Amino acid sequence: MTAMMRCVIALTAAVVAGHAIAADFPVKPVRLIVPFPPGGTIDVVARLIGDKLRTTWTQPVIVENRVGGNGTLAVDHVAKSAPDGHTLLVHAFLLVTVPHLQRTPYDVTRDLVGVTQTLATAYALAATTKSGFTSWDDVIAAARKDPKRLNYGSGGNGSAQHLFVEMAANAARIELTHVPYKGNGPAQQAFLSGEIDLMFDPTNTVIPLVKSGRARALLVSGDRELAGLPGTPPLGRVYGGLGIDGWHGIYAPAATPKPIVDQISSAVRGAVLSPELSARFRDMGFEAVGLESTAFNELIRRDFERWGKVIRDNNIRAD
Repeated sequence: MTAMMRCVIALTAAVVAGHAIAADFPVKPVRLIVPFPPGGTIDVVARLIGDKLRTTWTQPVIVENRVGGNGTLAVDHVAKSAPDGHTLLVHAFLLVTVPHLQRTPYDVTRDLVGVTQTLATAYALAATTKSGFTSWDDVIAAARKDPKRLNYGSGGNGSAQHLFVEMAANAARIELTHVPYKGNGPAQQAFLSGEIDLMFDPTNTVIPLVKSGRARALLVSGDRELAGLPGTPPLGRVYGGLGIDGWHGIYAPAATPKPIVDQISSAVRGAVLSPELSARFRDMGFEAVGLESTAFNELIRRDFERWGKVIRDNNIRAD
């Protein structure tokens, strides 16, 4: 028997074994590891998905909060867990920004595999009505007339709000002064009181402010206009190729066999895209996506590079 034939036989045996294992999956409780405390958005999303998966699988689905290190403790735990599909990470797109902000004991693009993108969330740049700004062009003109006078708030250095504003400002070649707060709540209060001029927040926060007349939306983060903010230009149209949204997903250790990844992906997509959960997520300000593994990993790699460039170009460091 030649070496090539032995290789083919071994590969075939591995594929067959992987499919056999996937057919029996799960064989014990499945843990969904959440990097933030109970009650937060990621935790709520994990519990909703977990509840739905319990009706699909014959094993319990347990949500476990592992808090610390700006989410890195949870990520590292999953990356180093047995690659059998029974320990999964539930996280947002901060997964790909944090490694550019601080040292991590793992490599996101090497030690994890994206199973499914569960949700997408658009962000919107808002200005208070008191500011007088009615468009992004107004902001650009004011910033060029008096550089650094305009400011914007965020939930902290390296937060999503911080990165979205810097991306837009870089594209417009203007400078805005960043005012970091200790969390999104204080930043939003500062915005509403007029302490800061601008804020790039999830649309589920911005839309009610626009409808109540307390703010105007100047940009949305992605490539298309949003029904909830009609007429607001998308970042990807104003600056070609720059559109980018936030996302949530589920991840497994990198060595998890593909048949198991595909089996989990199918179950999670079925849960997320069910009428019940789709409606619930829509009420929370998310779009249910259910992107399969191959396409999701392409998105992870792309956004890892894109956000990394924003962070490096602006010398951003975490608090």
